[in-house]
Amino acid sequence: MGIYDEIASNQRRTYVLLFFFFALVILLGMIIGAMYGSTYFGVGFATVIGILYFLFSYYAGSNAVLTMTGAHEATKPKYTHLINTIEGLSIAAGLPKVPAVYIIEDSALNAFATGRDPQHASVAVTTGLLERLNKLELEGVLAHEISHIKNFDIRVMLLASVMVGLTVLLSDFLLRSFLWGSHGNNREKGSGTAILIVVGLALAILSPLIGELMKLAVSRKREFLADASGAMLTRYPKGLADALRKIKDDPDPLVDKANRATAHLFISTPFRKTKGTFTNLFSTHPDINERIKRLEGM
Repeated sequence: MGIYDEIASNQRRTYVLLFFFFALVILLGMIIGAMYGSTYFGVGFATVIGILYFLFSYYAGSNAVLTMTGAHEATKPKYTHLINTIEGLSIAAGLPKVPAVYIIEDSALNAFATGRDPQHASVAVTTGLLERLNKLELEGVLAHEISHIKNFDIRVMLLASVMVGLTVLLSDFLLRSFLWGSHGNNREKGSGTAILIVVGLALAILSPLIGELMKLAVSRKREFLADASGAMLTRYPKGLADALRKIKDDPDPLVDKANRATAHLFISTPFRKTKGTFTNLFSTHPDINERIKRLEGM
């Protein structure tokens, strides 16, 4: 499969997963509505909560992420090379605006991009990354992050995070309704309602897990896409491959700078690296050895 075919395939899979996110939210709303005597109420309730949650996340989410990671804006002359490199890559990628540049004071090797679109985007890198990567390796990492912006991955991952957060909120509401709600009239309506309650209870428990796994699937596909796009941008896949090799061997996690809500944004998992099938299932990133192998094969 060629690189452009793979990019198109990854994009299709992402939209399919987002569709399932949306369907899951609607299903939760319908079950909530059925419990209270009106599916229209449930769908309307889920929609209103979703719109409010989305608006907050869409317009304030990236600032919240930068605040959570303790990032501060990079300025010249101290970070002239970093800023100039991002400016050059942004022009080469055809971005309408150069992203804001931020620094995270941490020895770990990591970076991420965030924002709602290329006009409102930011790139953040750790001081450890700046200190330990050479010029070509740093350029590879930055090209990867610029590709996330160019490909609108930042918006896709923002939407995925919003949908996961929404499924958690609705699932929690549904579970609390089952445990403490008053639905005596519904219980008297027979086996159909009983089945609905059982299905709804199972969905309320499993929805957060299902939503999180969907988000992780989206995140992994976008990482492969950004690796390939970044390598095409620099015309030097080895730079990013060498950087990923150093990142893989870095033992330091991002201390107090990352959490489960922001982990998928980083170029590599910000937590302490562990091995195992179960661990990989819940990893926010594809296997880094596979990423290196694909880059070296370009």
